[in-house]
Amino acid sequence: MWRRPSADEAARRLLDVLAAAAGLVLLSPLFLAISAAIKLDSPGPVFYRARRVGRYGQEFRLYKFRSMVADADRRGPGITAAGDQRVTRVGRILRRTKLDELPQLINVLKGEMSLVGPRPEDPRYVALYTPEQRRVLEARPGITSAASLAFRHEERLLAGPDWEQVYRTQVMPAKLALDLEYLSRRTLASDLGLIWRTILAMFD
Repeated sequence: MWRRPSADEAARRLLDVLAAAAGLVLLSPLFLAISAAIKLDSPGPVFYRARRVGRYGQEFRLYKFRSMVADADRRGPGITAAGDQRVTRVGRILRRTKLDELPQLINVLKGEMSLVGPRPEDPRYVALYTPEQRRVLEARPGITSAASLAFRHEERLLAGPDWEQVYRTQVMPAKLALDLEYLSRRTLASDLGLIWRTILAMFD
């Protein structure tokens, strides 16, 4: 049944559209510089389109600047562990500064994502969610979230031969718990605060 969006949700969507459109225009010189660096560093496309699960379980293609070799999908898993040899030289910088996430402003403009919301996950891992964890799919996924801030150095935790088991049994449940707790008390003001903390974290 169709539900009229709340005033808070409508304001959040307006903020998403205005901020994404302004960001794409203002950051266009940076986009060009990053694109040139990627092309000079390794062969392949500038953008990577990752298969992700969005709101209500709908799949979409998430845009990122390519930070790995062009055939990374065929060389390894969908999660990047510490010391992953598929990451390019420019890619290491992009991932450390989170600049690889900037093209997701396109997803925000299209309505597939929001500035703030649970990070969209690979379908292979969403299939492991419990019914309680699947509640995160009621929200539009975001570029940043409470969990992504808390685990912004996630790759450092995923080291050793059993890194994927660590992700499935420890990291992923902890991230989902953080996002569910945040969503239970979320407001437009708290979203703005999270965006500001994310900007500061880029220089951490």
